[in-house]
Amino acid sequence: MDIEIHMALSFDTPEDRARQADKIIKNPANYKICEGCDSIVLSKAHTCPNCASYRFQESAASVVAQARLLGRRERRSVMASDFE
Repeated sequence: MDIEIHMALSFDTPEDRARQADKIIKNPANYKICEGCDSIVLSKAHTCPNCASYRFQESAASVVAQARLLGRRERRSVMASDFE
C-alpha cells in the first residue's frame, strides 16, 4: 500500500518533504492518518482527499511516526494533481 503526505500542494523534493514532515511533527494535533491509504491529512478533513476514506488514526504518536517515515523518502503514490 502506498503511503503519502497529502496536502493541498505536492511536495516532491526531499527537502520539501522533510520540511513538511517537520511542520507535522511540531503540531501533530493538527493532522491525522487515513486508514485507507496511510496519507497524513488535516485533522479537519471529513474524508481523505486522496482515497475518499472516512476512517482515521488520530494518535499524536502515530502521526509523528508516520511523518518521520514519509519525510525520509520520495513520494510513491498518485495524487489527483498528477492527472491535471
